[in-house]
Amino acid sequence: MTDTSPFNWPIRVYYEDTDAGGIVYYANYLKFLERARTEWLRSYGIEQDTWLRHRLGFVVRQVQMDLLRPARFNDELRVTVVVERLKRASVEFTQQVLDQHGTVLCQARIKAACVHLGEDGDAVKAVPMPTEIIEVLKRAS
Repeated sequence: MTDTSPFNWPIRVYYEDTDAGGIVYYANYLKFLERARTEWLRSYGIEQDTWLRHRLGFVVRQVQMDLLRPARFNDELRVTVVVERLKRASVEFTQQVLDQHGTVLCQARIKAACVHLGEDGDAVKAVPMPTEIIEVLKRAS
């Protein structure tokens, strides 16, 4: 059985997220998207720190992001996560940041790769995702 409804994660815009005009600084949308993906994985019982102890992790390989409308200080937002494409060593997500009225403020396509982290912490090599993670991603796509 697959879950085709988007995962939703609430986020409030804090002062630190904004520029001098009180508008969310563009790079902070990437943080919002990352937090939602982390919480989405957590909702399926995947804790990234567990996999990091095995020197496995996800790295963002590609980002396409459209900023459509501004979010402002103290806004209540909702960030969605949907798995669009699943490969053996990578996954592509579509994500949106919406305001409290459901207006899309930002939309993004994120490609993340599963990697083995080298002993020195710097070297990374793309590797197939563990079966446990693949099964979760299949259920969610």
